[in-house]
Amino acid sequence: MSETVESLQVLLEKHAPWACLTGAGISSASGIPTYRDHHGRWLGSQPIQHQEFVEQATKRQRYWARSILGWPRVHRARPNQTHHDLVALETAAVVSGLITQNVDRLHQQAGAQHVIDLHGRLDRVRCLSCGHIETRARVQDWLEEHNALPALTSVTLLPDGDADLPAAFIDDFRSPHCDACEGILMPDVVFFGGTVPVDRVQACYQMIDQAEGLLVIGSSLSVYSGFRFCRYAVQQGKPLVILNAGQTRADELCVRKFDDHPFSLLSHYAANLDPSTPEHRHV
Repeated sequence: MSETVESLQVLLEKHAPWACLTGAGISSASGIPTYRDHHGRWLGSQPIQHQEFVEQATKRQRYWARSILGWPRVHRARPNQTHHDLVALETAAVVSGLITQNVDRLHQQAGAQHVIDLHGRLDRVRCLSCGHIETRARVQDWLEEHNALPALTSVTLLPDGDADLPAAFIDDFRSPHCDACEGILMPDVVFFGGTVPVDRVQACYQMIDQAEGLLVIGSSLSVYSGFRFCRYAVQQGKPLVILNAGQTRADELCVRKFDDHPFSLLSHYAANLDPSTPEHRHV
């Protein structure tokens, strides 16, 4: 085991259990793109804003038109090694729970038991009028039944089930509505500019309170909704450790950052854990 893996092991096991905050970088190996590069710069056009979706029918039309091709690829995505590594850490009681900024549910697919979906779930759709919940899969069936799919040889997949499409296809697209009240349907996620429900935020604070430290993996922390938990952990006197390739908003707050192939580093560490003895510590 390399010195770098050993240093990660010593640090994590000295302060276990950790609350873990994960970001889009974790899901990139599953084929789901990230919003930003390693320097925090946007990789494409900025995503739809919450108020745009709520207030403008043309923005909703654009979202659903692009989503009809983007969603199936997210739906087919499967957990990668990092998702499974975090399950191993949870099983070994090194990690007590996960706060994920991702909406793909890949942590749950991998077998993680304690997960807070900070920004919601892309596999569900909610009516803004009556609150009725519908599966995204059923909405997909409706979209495909009422719209002709474009004959494209390739589609550029964007984050969170979005896809790049010609404007002509979007202009004629029919958006879904609530079967219960004919209201506006919106993915059960927190779009940019939206607000994370208070009870969900409090659950995250509680998870950090019950842990000995906060471990951030695969996030630039550019969005305040995740960054605030880093500040909170530090204010509570808990160590903050970051595993991320590239700069993050909390680099100056952490006690240690691992940015040289961080996911491989985590995998080497997870491979040496003994899942049959959760209370076991190597040091």
